[in-house]
Amino acid sequence: MREFWIAPSILSADFARLGEEVDAVVDAGADLVHFDVMDNHYVPNLTIGPLVCEALKKHGTSAPIDVHLMVKPVDRIIGDFAEAGASFISIHPEASEHVHRSLQLIRASGCRSGLVFNPATPLTWLEHLLDCVDMVLLMSVNPGFGGQTFIDATIEKISSARRLIDDSGLDVRLEVDGGVKVDNIGAIAAAGADTFVAGSAIFGSDDYAATIGSMRREIRAALD
Repeated sequence: MREFWIAPSILSADFARLGEEVDAVVDAGADLVHFDVMDNHYVPNLTIGPLVCEALKKHGTSAPIDVHLMVKPVDRIIGDFAEAGASFISIHPEASEHVHRSLQLIRASGCRSGLVFNPATPLTWLEHLLDCVDMVLLMSVNPGFGGQTFIDATIEKISSARRLIDDSGLDVRLEVDGGVKVDNIGAIAAAGADTFVAGSAIFGSDDYAATIGSMRREIRAALD
């Protein structure tokens, strides 16, 4: 039986109170804390670096930190996030000259590795790399900004990725990021995802625990 993880993205948190915000979502039942790291080069936005990750670990954040690197080139910063306390580090194949080496670097640094697929990036990379990853992350929006609408064609891609993972027999999580909300998380889970990144849907709600609870109920209902 797969475990289903909710990963609030701090991209939508109140950065003036970031430590409190992360404490609040973890207390509300979050399984991971998702970091969207953007460099204004690979994607058209600039966000946070390893110092924020390190600060949250020093603050006492106990939940695993799930780092999504939207930077190019990517290898240089992998070690910095590993040292800062990341648990998962996921990269885009387009951001590395040698993707296999980059994934090896993540694991060698003591973190679990992830490979990220933009909406137009084919899953064929997994034919050669699935044994190198601990997580497959499917973007259901084009990366760069929070609050976007879920791209419906992602549902079929989730199903394809789930078949690849199941056929491999490997222990690989399937994460979806972008436009995930209470009203579509059930369909996303039914397609095969087990890890759900949600930013504005959680941090924009009045009650984090109620929203996360509603998400879990929708997942269970979709799979019954």
